[in-house]
Amino acid sequence: MKRSMLLSALTMTLLAITLLTGCGPTADNTAPKKPILKVGMDASYPPFGSQEDGSDDYVGFDVDIIRAIAAEEGFEVEIDNRAFDGLIPALQSKDLDIAINDITITDDRKQSVDFSKCYYIAGLGVIVKADNTTINSASDLEGKTLGVSIGSTGEEAARKIPGAKVHVFNAINEAFLEVQNGGVDAVINDIPTNEYYVSHTDNKKVRTADVALSKEQLGIAVAKGNTELLQKIDDGLDKIKKNGKFTEIYQKWFGKEPPEELL
Repeated sequence: MKRSMLLSALTMTLLAITLLTGCGPTADNTAPKKPILKVGMDASYPPFGSQEDGSDDYVGFDVDIIRAIAAEEGFEVEIDNRAFDGLIPALQSKDLDIAINDITITDDRKQSVDFSKCYYIAGLGVIVKADNTTINSASDLEGKTLGVSIGSTGEEAARKIPGAKVHVFNAINEAFLEVQNGGVDAVINDIPTNEYYVSHTDNKKVRTADVALSKEQLGIAVAKGNTELLQKIDDGLDKIKKNGKFTEIYQKWFGKEPPEELL
């Protein structure tokens, strides 16, 4: 009798444990999904952003910077490759969350979008044919035929040069090819992209002229009034500057330490 009662009590105990376990909250080992933000760039601006040959992936300084910021701030990014002059309109229509593309911070652009803190200091330079001996200063560009990418600060600068004939291209690599072929006398564009293009052109038909037209700050753009996202980007940028990731990425793409004013 005692044995029967003991077995019965044991059975009831096991049943109670099973019921408690089954009725309790189930463990969810699935981590919450990170939000995915759409990041626009024109992937024809190495070393800032380009597409690897035979791959759907994107590489470059801008790509690494925004991915590092995203990792710090708990979101993921999806790169959306589109023409440079379409980036700000896409932010305004909320087709993009972020734009990072060697974008110079200007008063005019600040009317349309909000910018992060500066993450790169650039400047406008000039590319000419390798055998060109006539363009050695900014004044030598007067009256010349100049190639620029649409909507860029290079286009703005070219239109201010007295007598210049400005040819506008949808992508900067088209302008680079045109100067090779003699269709334009020079191309005005950001110095790092110019230097990258010249160093990676096997035929050596072009060179960078010793002409610097400006000093510019680059920023990451978001829709006007999106203060929450802008704060995340600025916070993430501060974090990667403090933890050394920013310097690591800068050295990877430019082969030197970032200037102190960026850190």
